[in-house]
Parts: sequence; C-alpha cells; structure tokens
Amino acid sequence: MRYKRAILRSLFFGSTLLLCAGTAFWCSAASHEEGEEHAEETASCGGEKESASSSADIQLEKLVVIGSRARARSAIDSAVPIDVLGGESFVEQGGTDAMDLLRNVAPSFNVNSQPISDAATVVRPANLRGLPSDHTLVLVNGKRRHRASVIYWLGNGVSDGAQGADLSAIPAIAIQRIEILRDGASAQYGSDAIAGALNFQLRDNTDGAMIETRAGSYQEGDGTLYTIAGNYGVGQRSGWANLSAEYGRSGPTVRSTQRRDAQNLLAAGNTNVRDPAQIWGNPDISGDLKLFANYGAALTEDIQLFGHANYASKRVEGGFFFRNPNTRGAVFSGDGGKTLLIANLSGEGETPVVEVNDNVPDAAALQQVMDDDNLFSFQEMFPGGFTPRFGADTQDHSVLAGLRGALPQGLTWEASGYQGRHESDFFIFNTVNASLGPETPTSFDPGAYIQTDLSVNLDLTYPASEMVFLAAGLEYRIEEFEIVQGEEASYVVGPLAQQGFSSGSNGFPGFSDIAAGVWDRNNAAVYVEAEARPTPTLLIGAALRYEDFEDFGSTTNYKMAANMNLHENIRARASYSTGFRAPTPGQQNAFNVTTEFNPQKSDLVNRGTIPSTNPAAELVGGEPLKPEKSTNATAGIILTGSNATLTVDYFNIQVEDRLAVSQDFQLEPEQVEQLVSAGIASAANLQEFRFFTNDFETETQGVDVVLTRPVGNGELNLAYNYTDNEVVDYDPKILDDLRIRLLEEGLPKTRWSATLRQSLTENLRAVGRASYYGSWFEGTITEHTFGDEIVFDLEATYALDGGATALTAGVQNLFNNYPDKNPTPGFVGSIYGEYSPFGFSGAFWYAKAALNF
Repeated sequence: MRYKRAILRSLFFGSTLLLCAGTAFWCSAASHEEGEEHAEETASCGGEKESASSSADIQLEKLVVIGSRARARSAIDSAVPIDVLGGESFVEQGGTDAMDLLRNVAPSFNVNSQPISDAATVVRPANLRGLPSDHTLVLVNGKRRHRASVIYWLGNGVSDGAQGADLSAIPAIAIQRIEILRDGASAQYGSDAIAGALNFQLRDNTDGAMIETRAGSYQEGDGTLYTIAGNYGVGQRSGWANLSAEYGRSGPTVRSTQRRDAQNLLAAGNTNVRDPAQIWGNPDISGDLKLFANYGAALTEDIQLFGHANYASKRVEGGFFFRNPNTRGAVFSGDGGKTLLIANLSGEGETPVVEVNDNVPDAAALQQVMDDDNLFSFQEMFPGGFTPRFGADTQDHSVLAGLRGALPQGLTWEASGYQGRHESDFFIFNTVNASLGPETPTSFDPGAYIQTDLSVNLDLTYPASEMVFLAAGLEYRIEEFEIVQGEEASYVVGPLAQQGFSSGSNGFPGFSDIAAGVWDRNNAAVYVEAEARPTPTLLIGAALRYEDFEDFGSTTNYKMAANMNLHENIRARASYSTGFRAPTPGQQNAFNVTTEFNPQKSDLVNRGTIPSTNPAAELVGGEPLKPEKSTNATAGIILTGSNATLTVDYFNIQVEDRLAVSQDFQLEPEQVEQLVSAGIASAANLQEFRFFTNDFETETQGVDVVLTRPVGNGELNLAYNYTDNEVVDYDPKILDDLRIRLLEEGLPKTRWSATLRQSLTENLRAVGRASYYGSWFEGTITEHTFGDEIVFDLEATYALDGGATALTAGVQNLFNNYPDKNPTPGFVGSIYGEYSPFGFSGAFWYAKAALNF
C-alpha cells in the first residue's frame, strides 16, 4: 500500500511542478481583449462569461458542465435536472457560509444549526433530497473534492454517522456559479453521488478586482458577524490566475432559558450557578480565513495547464451540557444525587457520607471533607457545577494541477492530480478527568481527526460525428483517515477510577494510543460515456463505470438518460441509473464517546459509537460494512415560453444496504469488559453504545418545480421541493422506532422559495425572498414535531460611480420569526427546536459595501 501512495504522490507533485513552470509564462497584466478571448475559451471547456443581467437564483438557460462530459449546454437542454445558481445569488445575502447561502436559494438542499452536537458543530452536515451529506458528491471545477475529517456522530438522525465535505471552506466571493445535479451520478463520477452532485465553478475573470466588507448582528444584539473579502484577476492567455480571499468572525448567540435543576439550585442558595447554566445557540467562529485560487496557462499552442488550490482555517467553539454539582454521575455523585461522591485520596480511614437534601449537601459533612487533605469532592473545584466548552481548530487545503490538450480529429485529453486534506484538532475546557481527582487539568487536547484524499485522473473526449460524442477515463484514488492521539490526561484512567470516578476528559474523552491510528484504502475506476442526437429533437446519453475497491471488491454501475423536444415549447426528460457509496475508512474504524441527554431518564448518559466488527457490536448484530447500492429514476417536463421557463421533475431513489448508526444499546458488564480489554479504557464509563450498520433499505421520492420569468423591471424565481423518505425494510433489533422516525421525519418534507428582484431606479435595486420550511421531528431532547414556518428576507443596494461602488442594507428573517418552542424547555434550557432548518436566532440585520475596480 505504501508504494502505491508513493507513486501517486510522485505523479501529483510532478503535475504541481508543471504548474510552477507554467507561471513563467505569466504577464503582469492582461488587456481587455485578451480577457474576453480567455473567457470565450473557458466557455468552450465548461466555463462561461457571466452577463450582468443574469441574476435569477436558478438560471435554466446558462451553460453547465455537470451531468455530461459532452459539449457544455444549457440546463433545459440537459437530459437530467440541473439547477444553475449564479454568483449573485450568494452575494445578495447577509451570511458568508456557502451552506447557508445554498439553503436559502435551493429548496432541495437542507442545512441546520447544530448546537451541542459534538463534532457536527464544527463541520455541519448538509442534505440534498433528504439523504445524508455523504450521499452528495462535491466537485470544484468539475473535479472531485475531498471529504471533511469530521464524522457526524450527532446529526438529528438523518446524517448520524455520515462523513461529507466541508462546503464552508469555499469563500462565496470565489464562486462564479454552482451547478446542482439533482440526479444519481455514480456511473459518471463514482462513489457518493447517490443523491446527486454539487459543482462549484470558480471565477475565472483575468482582469479587475473587487473588495467587499460586511457586518451584521441578530436583532437580539448578539451573533455579531464581520467579514472582508476580495477577488483579483490577473494575467493573460499565456498565464492567468483568479485569486479570492475572505477573513471574518461570527459571534455566538444565546437562546436559552435557565434549566429547571439550575433554578432549583439557585433557589436553594447556590449562588455559584451561572445563568443560564447551559447555552443553546450558534457557536463562536473566529479566525475564519478562506483562500482560493483558480489558475491556468497556455504551455504550447495545443497544451494548457489548469488547476485550483485552497487554504482555510478557523476556530469553532460551542457549549456542552451542564454538569449538576449534586447529581452528575461519576463526578459529583455515585447514586443519582442522594449523596456526594467523595474521594479517599489515601485509601485509609472511613469516607464520610455527604447527603443531599432539597438540592443542598449536608454543610457539616461537606466541610469535614474540605478540611481533610485526604478527602476530596469536586464541589471544591466547581461548587456551581460546570459546563464544558468544546470545539476544534480546523484546517482545510487542497491543490489540483493538470494538463489538457487537443489531438487531430477532435480528440481531447486531460490529465490531473489532486491532493486534499482536512484536519479537526479538538479541544475541550472547563471540564475534568474525574479519575485524577484534585490533580486533574481543566482543559485538554483530546486529539485530532485528519482526512486525506489523493487522486489522479485521465479523461478523454471524442466527437465521433455531429450526432455522437464519446468520453472515457481512468481514475485512481487513495483515501486516508487518521485519528491523532490526545494528551495523556484526556484519556488516562486515573487512580480514583476504582472509587467510581469517570476517566478521560468529561464530555469528550481523548483518543488513546489504542484508538489512534491510520487507515487507508485505494480504488481504481474506468468509465465510458456516450451521448447521441439521432434526430434534431432527441438527445440520448449513457454511462458505464467499473470501480474496484481494495477492501470491498468491485462494482459496475450504469446510467441512461434522454431529453426529447415534444413541441416547440415542450420538452420531456428522463433518466435511470444505478449507484453506490463505499463506507469510508473513518466509518469503518473510528471509535467515539460523547455525552448526550436521555429524555427517558432526564439525565446525561455516556454513549459510544464503536466499529461494527467490535466484539461488543457483534453480540447484538454488528457485521462488517459493505457498500450501499442504489437505483435512481427521474422523469420531468420542461415548458418554455418567450418570457418564462417551468420545469417539473419527479425523482425516486431506492437505497439498499443503507449505512447509518444503529439504535442505542445498553452495555452489559461483559461488553464493557470486552471493550476495556481491547484497550478502550473510556468504555468503563459507557452506559450505552451504537455502531454502524448496513441492515436497512430506504425509498426517497418527491418532486422539484422551478419557474423563472421576468416581472416588471426584474425577475421572479419560484422553486419548490417535496421529498418523502421511507424506511421500507429493517431489522427491529438494530433500528428502533425512534431511529426510523428520525430518518423519515428529521428534515422538512416540503420546502419552497419565491425570489423577486427589481430595479427601482437607475441606481437602486431590491431583492425580496420568501422561504417556506415544512414541519420536522426531533428526538434528542424531547420527541416532538415542530411546525412549519415562512421566513422573509429583504435587501436593497444603491450603486454609485457608475456601479463601481455599491452600498447594501438587508435583513434575513425580516419578521423575527422563531421555530416552535420546545414543549419541555426546563429539561435542559432549550427554548426552541435545536435542529430548526432556518435557525433559531431570529432576525439578522446587515450592511455591506463593495468596490469594483
């Protein structure tokens, strides 16, 4: 395996050297005519010149490269449903996170807030057509992007256990457009494309610059955001680059009420309890740096160098659950709060009993403990309890470099190499390793997750005739997942463990030398595609892909699609394909412990997610993982007129051997012993565990409707999505009713948005948007269905100096709407549904200033 990686890295760094050589051709500036010539050439390869008048959220007439390797064509000419979202769709919003910007304009795309969600707070899961985030393939300039290092241990059921890409690393100012392929594409692009694919097409203008600043805050006065971003194009045909940068910060929000148990403590006279003791809200994101470069050069008359690169880093910090100073098990108490847990540091003499009555420990007995150096209670360190703070410092970087050229008779070739890496270096503080007693630190380095992807590709295209277009290619990839060992204090079993105190950093135990490791796998693929136009009114496409995985064996998938012009203004399209998704090395090998709230027990429990092949998992049905298999069918109609375009598409996705985490199982003593004997010391603190399983099937079906038309001095865009998820077959011993309901109802079934743009005067334009979010179900804090909501956004821009300067003011969630209130807010202080698809922080007001050179 190591020699394969060495060969691949040699190929990759060789292509990088070609990039460096190509920079020798660069000139310091480009003429306007040369920029126009370059823009036209990139359009022939899938790029395009954006027109100033093209501003609709979903642009059906624009050229796209996703969905076919034939010549670029408009979305309405394609055989599969594709949304084209112009860069202005993202500029005309208050936020900067690409996932939130996508959600606001594409109803088939969902992403929500993730408070107190373990590593999912660091990299949030996103969902296309109601499927997990790793069922959507992410491309940049048509090339596969690496996945993030985070596995979503908490994702409100739908994304639990998924491992998708980190879209937030892409700065909005770098995006020329986003193409959303709403169709299965595994036969074309490989693993992960079950729900579809997202292609981020980067800006490629070679002259001019733009600087934009923005600032905003929620109506409650918190969550302050500021960013400064810039884009700069330089060069000419012999060598060019488009550079983007963004830096900013997004402050935390607090939407909490005081917990009932904390209120009782305060009422009993414990003045050390914070108010609120536990925070629900957006995390604190600082040092948010995003850099992206898109580049190319003409090395010879027929050979071009191309590529892109990025670097991103940020620090994300959020809260955890409150640890009650009287009741928290294995830290403050050993019997549910009847008495305090007292450590006997010398192991000699009697240990006094400190009873707790009406939220007040026996003062005399507790004072006896504090006066004796051989006795210890964590009430001495945290008399008001504690709430851990958790997060990660993340780094994301990638480099792609390639060559493309043309041979006689129209044959084109393209060879590229790619490396992508994402790291999440976790931290946790304001907590303890209780088994270390008074010697425990209160901040810990639990370790890190690292995901690395390496790939090389060779792609060929050939226009066999005016009616037939052929494509073929080879791909070789290596995917690696690493768990970095944490500091010893974060996982060590201290001397007080035998007295009932928990080991490891409380809330997120560190990775021990047993849990740490590196796992990788390679896979090779070959594909062929054909597209034919047997008549002027009929387009037919087909694709076949064979892929061989080192650990799972081989799979062959196919796709067929067609677009027929039934009438001058009516087209029909349909597709059928098979697909697959291979479990990642991280999903196969990672072990995680997290502390979650159990509504049935009204208390915190330590839950572990363990590999499916662990002996403890095998006792209750755990088996080696296998790839997911899918079938994807779509059928749609396209109606076009002189001023309007309407598309209606039905989709049906069936997934066998669907991968997710199981229900929670109670750990029996023999299972705890097995895990501890395997070197997982923190298992001694576990009450429950779960594991990855392939033991169920789902059917996802629905409809997408998109309408665009001019209205007044602007445009109207309507987009509607209905998605229904159903678990059609499962083992009730592995998945319980709660897990089924989360999979089926954890996201809104219905979403729609209506966007109206208007030019009010020569210098003033406005954008208004209404977004509807259907009801959704949550089962983490309480099992409850939260109602639907409509959110309104409004933005106005005034242009100065002939458009060179623009001043913007806007608001998202104009009427300060919140989701339904939690029926039991006193449980843990959560007022609103934590997985609200539109957030739970209320109205966000912002202002922007942009300069164009």
